[in-house]
Amino acid sequence: MSFRSFAVGSRVAIIFMALLLQTVLAFPQSAVTTWHYDNARTGANTSETKLTPANVNQNSFGKLFSQTVDGAIIGQALYLPNVAIPGSGTHNVVYVATMHDSVYAFDADSATGNNAAPLWHTSFLSKGVTPIPVKLQRCGGTTRWKEVGVLSTPVLDPATGTLFVVAKTLENNVQAHRLHALDVATGQEKPRSPVKISASFLSDGQKYVFADAMQVNRPALMLQDGRVHIAFGSNGCRGGQEQGWVISYDASTLQYKGTFDTEPGNGGAGFWQKGGGLSADASGNIYGETADGPFTVGKNFGLSVLRFKPMGNNLKLTDWFTPYNLDYLDSKDLDLNAPVLILPDQPGPHPHLALAVGKEGTVYVLDRDNMGHFCSTCTNGNTQIVQDLQSLVGDETGALVYWNNMIYSSAVAGPIQAYPIVNGLIGTTPLFESLRAAGEHSPILSASGNTSGVFWQLNHENLTAYDALTLKKLYTSKDAANDRDVLPDLPHFANFVVANGKLYVGTNSSLVTYGLF
Repeated sequence: MSFRSFAVGSRVAIIFMALLLQTVLAFPQSAVTTWHYDNARTGANTSETKLTPANVNQNSFGKLFSQTVDGAIIGQALYLPNVAIPGSGTHNVVYVATMHDSVYAFDADSATGNNAAPLWHTSFLSKGVTPIPVKLQRCGGTTRWKEVGVLSTPVLDPATGTLFVVAKTLENNVQAHRLHALDVATGQEKPRSPVKISASFLSDGQKYVFADAMQVNRPALMLQDGRVHIAFGSNGCRGGQEQGWVISYDASTLQYKGTFDTEPGNGGAGFWQKGGGLSADASGNIYGETADGPFTVGKNFGLSVLRFKPMGNNLKLTDWFTPYNLDYLDSKDLDLNAPVLILPDQPGPHPHLALAVGKEGTVYVLDRDNMGHFCSTCTNGNTQIVQDLQSLVGDETGALVYWNNMIYSSAVAGPIQAYPIVNGLIGTTPLFESLRAAGEHSPILSASGNTSGVFWQLNHENLTAYDALTLKKLYTSKDAANDRDVLPDLPHFANFVVANGKLYVGTNSSLVTYGLF
């Protein structure tokens, strides 16, 4: 029997058992507190029991309702079940933030009756305070935004009932970033919130200062070990002060806890990662990828994968990797463009792996304990790392997805592919492959543990679902009759999420909810 036949047959049997168990067991709802479900950035929601390959189709799945907002939703929606809202009872709540500097809390399951309105809405605007007009945002045309406000995905702390949000505002003609800590039940600012984000970094005896006007916070926020980590880059420009920054704050006190500047004295090396967040492993190490920019060993880190460790009030760079051909990649704008994927421990000599991916489709498999630095003598690949898989995936691949010991990729102009992990190495022949799929945004996957996997893909005009064990297409929104499931206009690098049987997509003017009829 072939592997594919065995896998499909096993999946059918497991699905039958899962459906039988669901008739007698009550499955708890799971919160979605961060971008792509976890700080490893696996992209897989493995607690989804309602949406399966058996029911995600044109007959039983589609658009349920929409909620209007005051600006574009760029970041991913977050989800908390069973939130007690004062004066409104208990709700499953979905949270979104807009480029008009607003945060909304909506009932996650209904848009009728009292739920037609937000459960709460918080605006960071006031007299003399506005979002950044696109004409004042450097390289604003790159992303076709109309304004810049809350750009990144916020992060939730269920233990304290706090939603952390970074907002960019124009305050009496001065640009500023602020970290807000909001009560999840009311939207009100918590004590000591907000704080103005500011930082300086000392390199070779010279101080470099964070410049709000030059920076945008595109990567999702990350909450790790009691700290909120915020990454910045430019909107595509490479001026002298447009650099990559990571700035950290204590989640309880909002006190400053350290920073790192990737390009002191130069421009570039920003963190953008298609909106994906910084990553973290179980030891508390933090990882991020930088875009194109100058590289100088030990000082400037364009086109690099960086590892940090919080130490007291400092954020220390503890290891890094830079491709041998960075000058070529830099000249062609082929930077590292997605968040670092942290894999579970693997067998073999390199148990602690991290995956990075470049625009040209190369996947870099790194040993997190020894990332490889820079190979000055390499001429045809980075021989000092675990694997240098050149052009393994398609151009402009979004975030990689990990599920069932497989790595999924989705490129702008190519198929979806699922590669096996065998003895701590990534296989170079896909187990499954779709037809050309044109995925412009980072994909996600939903499953019930290791069964009932659905792979989800989004582009500017279509939401598509695939069976994760065959990559056979299950559903596509544009094929629904009478434009029933049509997607509204999406922003540049839109995000979406599956939670508790529903899928939420942020658009340029609304939050759209899909689910079972």
